[in-house]
Amino acid sequence: MKQLFHRVLSLFMAFVVLFSTMSFTVNMHYCGDTLIDTAIFKKVDGCGMEMDKSSIEGCSITKKNCCDDEQVFIQGQDELKISIDHISFEQQVFLTSYIYSYINLFQGEDKNVISFERYKPPLVVKQIYKIDESYLI
Repeated sequence: MKQLFHRVLSLFMAFVVLFSTMSFTVNMHYCGDTLIDTAIFKKVDGCGMEMDKSSIEGCSITKKNCCDDEQVFIQGQDELKISIDHISFEQQVFLTSYIYSYINLFQGEDKNVISFERYKPPLVVKQIYKIDESYLI
């Protein structure tokens, strides 16, 4: 069970590193205020209502296009190595206290402590099994 947990956790952490370093683009097509299409890694398909600019150039009347394409670029992390020389004092205090408490968490005691070692057992005045006449057969 413990090995399975470690494998799942390491696979999850590998995906976290992969997706944190990967850059990608999200393309969105709006028709008016309504989102029509969304695409990742490719150009978005239009709704078919885009105005052709060549037919508008000859006219003196211009009409505003109702469609809009939006592109969101998500930048990934380029550098994975974190330098230790830029740690603040509060982070140093936290790390030292965490390491100290983690090391002392698993320290065992040198001897077994028996809490009733100093006490004498009570004196047996009468044998109870004879009084109750209950014998083990």
